[in-house]
Amino acid sequence: MIFDFHTHSFLSDGVLLPSELIRRAHVAGYGAIAVTDHAGPGNVEEVVDALRRECEVARAHWSIAALPGVEVTHVPPGAIATVARRARAAGAAVVVVHGETVTEPVEPGTNIAAIECDEVDILAHPGLISEAHAAVAARRGCFIELSARKGHAYANGHVARVTIATGAKLLVNSDGHEPGDLLSAKLIEIVLRGAAVPVELHGSIVDGHARQMLDKAVARLR
Repeated sequence: MIFDFHTHSFLSDGVLLPSELIRRAHVAGYGAIAVTDHAGPGNVEEVVDALRRECEVARAHWSIAALPGVEVTHVPPGAIATVARRARAAGAAVVVVHGETVTEPVEPGTNIAAIECDEVDILAHPGLISEAHAAVAARRGCFIELSARKGHAYANGHVARVTIATGAKLLVNSDGHEPGDLLSAKLIEIVLRGAAVPVELHGSIVDGHARQMLDKAVARLR
């Protein structure tokens, strides 16, 4: 079963309605999908409210855990905690922060601001994350993403090495923006092997870590 906690609909820069994205994920064998459209100080409640209603309908009719969320994106580090708290208060089951990817001019300090915020579940594509910051993520229980998205995935080998060394928990997410981006078992395996994750750890990431994240998210829907 596939779990993906970072995707985008046309409520931000994806190409599909949230309902179509969820439906395509369901048909592709997903057990859970978080729709995490880009959000900042000006739109966070609007995005979460729309996704919450879309996901409620999807869960009622299809056997998939459709989770409303946000990706807090290019927000100044000092404002990340405030936006994340607003997202959670609005009903976000999953809060992702757009990390310091090597392909975009994300402000330095974003990674640690996200990791230290109790309302942030996942630090996405964190680029050249430091071992010290990954150790903080391990202590707090913040998940760190291995990205399947072109460009963001360039640093996956570094991310995996540092995260595993500190005991922080990895997730493989698609950061999907269109149908062809959705995960498959084969793509997940490619991402893990490409990042040089030891084979003996694959199961704990794909099943164990993902189910821990899912349990947290589902509990927030009750």
